[in-house]
Amino acid sequence: MTDVTRKDLFDLPEGLIYLDGNSLGPLPKSVPARIAGMVETEWGGLLIKGWNAAGWMDQPRRVGDMVGLLIGAPYGSVVMGDTLSIKVYQAVAAALKMRPERKVILSDTGNFPSDLYMVEGLLRTLDAGYELRKVDPEEVSGAITEDVAAVLLTEVDYRTGRLHDMNAITKTAHDAGAVMIWDLAHSAGALPVDIAASKAEFAVGCTYKYINGGPGAPAFIYVRPDLADIAEPALSGWLGHAAPFDFAQNYAPGPGIERMRVGTPPVIQMTALEEAMKVWEGVDLHDLRKASLALQEQFIEEVEARVPELELASPRDPEARGSQVSFRFAEGYAAMQALIHLDVIGDFRAPDIMRFGFTPLYLDAGDVTEAVDRIAKVMQERLWDDPRFRSRGKVT
Repeated sequence: MTDVTRKDLFDLPEGLIYLDGNSLGPLPKSVPARIAGMVETEWGGLLIKGWNAAGWMDQPRRVGDMVGLLIGAPYGSVVMGDTLSIKVYQAVAAALKMRPERKVILSDTGNFPSDLYMVEGLLRTLDAGYELRKVDPEEVSGAITEDVAAVLLTEVDYRTGRLHDMNAITKTAHDAGAVMIWDLAHSAGALPVDIAASKAEFAVGCTYKYINGGPGAPAFIYVRPDLADIAEPALSGWLGHAAPFDFAQNYAPGPGIERMRVGTPPVIQMTALEEAMKVWEGVDLHDLRKASLALQEQFIEEVEARVPELELASPRDPEARGSQVSFRFAEGYAAMQALIHLDVIGDFRAPDIMRFGFTPLYLDAGDVTEAVDRIAKVMQERLWDDPRFRSRGKVT
């Protein structure tokens, strides 16, 4: 296995152990200078000429192809823009158009709530007798019946890290005549993904987690190439038009993946993401996966040996996990705040989940041992019982 660690490329405070890259990736060191250059030279120097001269208009496709390399997508099948919630809406709406005789969208109770909220909103808007059906993650395959139009799943559970079998579930969906949509928010940049081999129709995801694109980084959508000129974009935005600068009064969808563009791309944020993608040059995702699992196994072994108060919430089988480990503790929120105070950053998910992300690009075995030392200190000295660690901010 090739060493994938490249800590020198990231700007992390001295002494801090960052175990929250599954929520927001750290800053690659080259990004600030690239953004400054873009603002001063491109925006400042070129002004509106930047759309052509600096390639701003082509950036969503260009960066989409870079992200596509991380998810096994063919060239020209991924485009960037908007938020993940918008991309979920687009994918589900297009899927329903492909199966007009069916009325059920199937998901699971482990899906990220925002995905479910967007489906609920879409179905209320359509007001055509659709049903969002939710089952436990273990029951998904058996619940894909012939009334299901589309299956919408997040491959890696945001709370526990439980990993769905993408290829098996996609095949079951297709055997039942349903459209498959994967949310790769906790997969892209965390583990090898081969969306093309899965034959899924759609995939969506964000880029501010393992891909390190920064807070608010644009989302992506993948459309299987044979469907790219067929899928109907529910959000028929100006930049998804076949000829946006003809200013026609009626919408005509653009060619291929271009039709999944909606509004003006966030050029400064997209530039940060494009620069951040350079840290992936030469990284083998299979090596990354092996390194991640080794760190996770070390973490679980050391926590269970030294901190028995914490109960493993993630699957015991490493192959059934993404790139995070979660433990349950009744006072999990306060314990996590105390741990953050000791410069080990993870996060908390209600009601009792302490989450820890493992990103071998900037974490190693020494970081894991030191993190467990500090976790043990929090628990053994009951630091979580301090009232200041119980006050909840807007983001947990």
